[in-house]
Amino acid sequence: MKTIKGLILGSTAALLAVGGAQAADLPVKAKAVEYVKICSLYGAGFYYIPGTDTCIKIGGAIRLDTSFNAAAYDTPFWQGGAGGNNLWTKDYFITRERINLTTDTRTATEYGVVRTYANIQFDFSQNRESIAGGFTEVDYAFIQFAGFTFGKAVSQFDPQWALNKPYISSGFMAGSNNTTGIAQIAYTASFGNGVSGTISLENASAYRNAGLWNTNSFITGPGASTFTGAFYGSSSNTFLGNAYGGNHIPDVVGNIRLDQAWGTLHFGAAMHTATPGFYGANEATGHADDKYGFAVNGAVEFKNLPTGAGDTLKLEATYAKGAAKYAIAGGTTDTSGGGRFAKVDGNSIGFGYVLDGVYTTNGQIIQSEAWSVAGFYEHYWNPAWRTSLFGSYSSISYGDGNALMLAAFQGLTTGGPGASSSSAAASRAGVFAGTGNFDFAVAQIGTRTAWTPVKNLTLSAEFTYSRLEQNLNGTYTASSMSGKPAGTVLNTSNQNLYNGSVQILRSF
Repeated sequence: MKTIKGLILGSTAALLAVGGAQAADLPVKAKAVEYVKICSLYGAGFYYIPGTDTCIKIGGAIRLDTSFNAAAYDTPFWQGGAGGNNLWTKDYFITRERINLTTDTRTATEYGVVRTYANIQFDFSQNRESIAGGFTEVDYAFIQFAGFTFGKAVSQFDPQWALNKPYISSGFMAGSNNTTGIAQIAYTASFGNGVSGTISLENASAYRNAGLWNTNSFITGPGASTFTGAFYGSSSNTFLGNAYGGNHIPDVVGNIRLDQAWGTLHFGAAMHTATPGFYGANEATGHADDKYGFAVNGAVEFKNLPTGAGDTLKLEATYAKGAAKYAIAGGTTDTSGGGRFAKVDGNSIGFGYVLDGVYTTNGQIIQSEAWSVAGFYEHYWNPAWRTSLFGSYSSISYGDGNALMLAAFQGLTTGGPGASSSSAAASRAGVFAGTGNFDFAVAQIGTRTAWTPVKNLTLSAEFTYSRLEQNLNGTYTASSMSGKPAGTVLNTSNQNLYNGSVQILRSF
């Protein structure tokens, strides 16, 4: 019995030992997989970045445009070259393909939500790049924290619905309209009941600097065929004749707004500084003093109109003195400063300039005055179909500066300063002879119809009519205009322009 009992106990001990060894060899229990979690704090599309308390939303869009009888962005043929000079060689249509990629992060903190936002665009436009090329732009890149906004964001001068205007065209002149963002430092305070106020410092270059003209030198003339290099640059204010001295002081911008279920109410104001260059080529010649301009605007949006669910009406008015691009030709219509308008039709031409002011040797800046009104109405026929109607009127005048501008233009071939230089000959493109002034206005009206067959897919078509109203009475005789034989005589008169666009947009 003792022998049998010993065998049983020994076997039991051996089994326990083997079992213990096998248990020791088992792997440690794995951690649970951390799946991506939905973040419902900030609306649809957000989720938590694994391992953090930060929510992120990644989105974007693919946008395909074709414009007819217009430049890119469905901008009317305002300027020289084949389109503005109405040549056979102009493009009757132009295409553009765009990819948008956006990131939006939010993190709750004891100071409130910390937000970052970026919108990067990849564009390919007909005649701008090589076959496989393109270009990249950053429309928005900002950080918001404790009421502050740092970076490239919608100007605080613009109403909150600046990015929700019911049209395709970037060539529609709707006041400030800086839909690609302006570098700024801003602080917003909320007072309750939908009332808030913002104060900001914004970089005036390039969207806000309309340019200065020292009339002792030449400015690019209407119909000139070259818009690069010294004549019309791709960087801020590099056009021939610009007398801006630099970006010395940021624009000071503020607004008060009311946001309610019925809509929004917005009042904005801005101070803009124009710093001139020298009277001549160097420090010894001296310069005019800085001139401080301003702009004010008012805007209102009405929602839930009795005409139908989703219908909206937006109205905006702006006045500017010495700060022209707050009121006229702001945004992507002209990003290089010195907005230049020129259109040839048959044997007639209309032209004008958008400048902050003009001056001459030993004189001071004479500021321009500009104003604009714009309206946008959109009606939903049903959830899939909607049509908008929009219109604007923009005007600029130069007061006593007109005499300087007219004398400078007429002096191009009568022994004016630098009249024999090659740059002057290339820039003038023609010779003006006559009377009147350089005040001008642009009236526009357009309509767009959009169809959304499925969510986030929209097909739309647009038509725009524009009228350039100018106040010069005389003739413009071609000398080096693109496509116009030297000696061609054009009569100055108002001009009518027609253009349209179709678009397909897929958002995600």
